[in-house]
Parts: sequence; C-alpha cells; structure tokens
Amino acid sequence: RGVPALSGRSLMSIKDLSKQELLDVLACSIALKTAFKGGASGIERELPLLGKSVAMIFQKRSTRTRVSTETGMGMLGGQALFLGPSDIQLGVNESLKDTARVLGRFNSIVLARVFAHRDVVTLQASAGVPVINALSNLHHPLQTLADIMTLQEQFGAELAGRTVAWVGDGNNVLHDLLLGAAKLGVNVRIACPPDYLPDAGIMQTASDLGK
Repeated sequence: RGVPALSGRSLMSIKDLSKQELLDVLACSIALKTAFKGGASGIERELPLLGKSVAMIFQKRSTRTRVSTETGMGMLGGQALFLGPSDIQLGVNESLKDTARVLGRFNSIVLARVFAHRDVVTLQASAGVPVINALSNLHHPLQTLADIMTLQEQFGAELAGRTVAWVGDGNNVLHDLLLGAAKLGVNVRIACPPDYLPDAGIMQTASDLGK
C-alpha cells in the first residue's frame, strides 16, 4: 500500500502533487478507510508505519487535525509526538532552522500547523526529513485532500466536469481547493467579499493548471 512516488517528499501545497499522484493518494486513502471500516485485519498485520514517528508542531489549535493524525499513526503502527505552543516556540531561544534539524534527527516526518507559510518552508529546507504543511496562512493541502476524497465518495472517482461552489473569504483552504480542482478538471465558482479575494498569483496558477 501507499504511493511509492511520494516517498521522502514533502507536501507544502496541492501544487506539489501531479494529477496522477493526487489521484493515487486519494485512492490509497479510500482503500485504507474502507479496509479499516471492514475490520482491517490485513492492514493491522502490515503496520506500514511501524517504527515511524511524526513530530506535530501546532502553533494553532485544531481538534480534528490532532486527533486524526495521532489516531491514524497509531492504527498504522507509528507514533505521534504533539508539540503545542507551550511545548515548543518556533524561532524563540533557538532558530527555526535549529529546531527543524533537531526534530528531523529524532523523527521520520514533521507535520506543521503554523501561522506564516515561510515557517513551514524553512522547516522543509532544514529538517532533513519530509515536512507536511498541516496549515499555513497561504495553503491547507490536507483539507483539500479530505474534501476531494469526500467528493469522490459521493460522486465517484471521476470528478471532471463537476462544479463546486465556494462562499466565503478567499483563504488558505480555497487556495488549495482551486489548485486541486484545476488538476482534476473540476470547476470552482467563488463568491468572496471584494476585500477578501484569493491570492492573485494562486488564482493564475490554478487557471494555468486548468488549461
């Protein structure tokens, strides 16, 4: 199981995945979910993350992200180390680069939920292990993966030609939804207040991907 092509790679935004890689991640996720709901005896024997650990840096609180990550790692044989604001202060007392190096020495992967996107980029450049962006002010790739997975569960694996409506501010979630939808041929109609439009550069990237 898994997506071998992504081994050792970080995930900063949905843009980091090709269309086929995006589809492969979704197919793997649905297969795992289906297997576990059916008893998961085979997966329990495999324990694909046995001996692996993830350092979870949370500058921002999140019930679902923490619970799903810790539970998922445990079910697949790995372990998760939660580092909240009271446990670790990025860029305080020691540089962000030094923190990344230390975490990379003791963990297989770093998952970071931060305020500034530049912080997760610095972590990626310095950790020496894959880094997953669990949320930044600019991108939220895991949310888009979950949203597209839900769409596939409701409408089938082929989503090309479908239309998604977005009502709200043009935030990090919308940014990655635009990128993911463009890769899969899904139309996105947005209604945002004039002062809260999505990032123009990301809009252009999504437009180019959809051509």
